[in-house]
Amino acid sequence: MNVSIIGIGLLGGSFALAVREKYPKMHFIGVDTSPVHGQLAIAKGIVDECLPLEEAVAKSTLVLLATPVNIITDMLPKLLDLLPEGATLTDLGSTKELICDAADQHPKRAQYVAAHPMAGTENSGPGAAFRDLLPGKNLIICDREKSAPDSIKLVEALFRDIGMKIFYMTPKEHDLHLAYVSHLSHVSAFALGLTVLEKEKDENTIFEMASTGFSSTVRLAKSSPQMWAPIFDQNRQNVSKALGDYIEFLQQYKAIIDNQDIAGSLDYMQRANVIRRVLEGIEKK
Repeated sequence: MNVSIIGIGLLGGSFALAVREKYPKMHFIGVDTSPVHGQLAIAKGIVDECLPLEEAVAKSTLVLLATPVNIITDMLPKLLDLLPEGATLTDLGSTKELICDAADQHPKRAQYVAAHPMAGTENSGPGAAFRDLLPGKNLIICDREKSAPDSIKLVEALFRDIGMKIFYMTPKEHDLHLAYVSHLSHVSAFALGLTVLEKEKDENTIFEMASTGFSSTVRLAKSSPQMWAPIFDQNRQNVSKALGDYIEFLQQYKAIIDNQDIAGSLDYMQRANVIRRVLEGIEKK
């Protein structure tokens, strides 16, 4: 079976490494605008060869679109045009509504599966890919009923075989939930990074004074702007709403601090501590 990965980065590369561990004879074809990424992906064992887009798609049973979401939206109709009869196209985009809209009017819509693996790091490119990124994580599939049974079966089987748990949502539900549990945390990290860089002009002071708490909180600010700017744009209404809610809570806590309201501060943090129970409950499932 031939699998083409368009955009050989963290997610696409990690998928290939995990699947290759399970199915050593599967053949992976890379498609990337960067020759350096292609060479690195071959050297790292992510793909077996790199080919031009049209040639790769023509040879493939499965095409995995793992580029930034704006490129996914633009490329998806063209890829469906090129997709051989019986082949399947899936994507790994962090937004879904605009991407699914781009596919819905295409006559080959049934050959497409809208997917989003809930995994990642702040690093990007094929050098950041690793085999254990996806196993144990969740995969969200949207508009399952619009995909052909054979296409759904193939995508679900591969992701389940590498140890992922599958959930189903509408594109609207996906984008709303992700605005709060993923996209907002990245906006917050970028803003925190800028705040500290602006106020702490001496970079040595930042590194000398920073604790593990700061490092873990601001880690996401190292994420690729080329990937995240299109995500924020495609999901701008939900991200704006989530950011407005977040700002409201920040303003509440600023008022508590300004008023030296110790009891209010304790109550604020104790209510937030409920997240520990929620997360621990999820981990036990």
